[in-house]
Amino acid sequence: MAKVLGVGGVFYKAEDPKAVRDWYARVLGFEIHDWGGAMFEHPRSTSTTWSPFAADTQYFAPSTAPFMINFIVDDMDGVLAKAVAEGVEPVGRQDEDGMGRFAWLMDPAGVKIELWEPLKGDSEA
Repeated sequence: MAKVLGVGGVFYKAEDPKAVRDWYARVLGFEIHDWGGAMFEHPRSTSTTWSPFAADTQYFAPSTAPFMINFIVDDMDGVLAKAVAEGVEPVGRQDEDGMGRFAWLMDPAGVKIELWEPLKGDSEA
């Protein structure tokens, strides 16, 4: 049966793509390739989620973008420490969730970034 297997990429417009790429490299440790993007091997420790939200959701706030990007991280405290060292303060954090730990940042294009550290041993992939 023909079906979608998962999210293959995230693409969006930015007024200054170089500044956005530089921010992701500096703050979140992305390895930016010559063609202008980053690629990740799936950690095989969780699944990819697709979920439309109601048009009036406040979950993406303070962003005004109609979408949010979720990144799986292996060390929430380490990633957040790096972000803070780069002058980026989280806009929220939730350490007690049945799915793992979450934190949120805003990127320079105004997109809300959700960081997710899955529970150890999560193997839904």
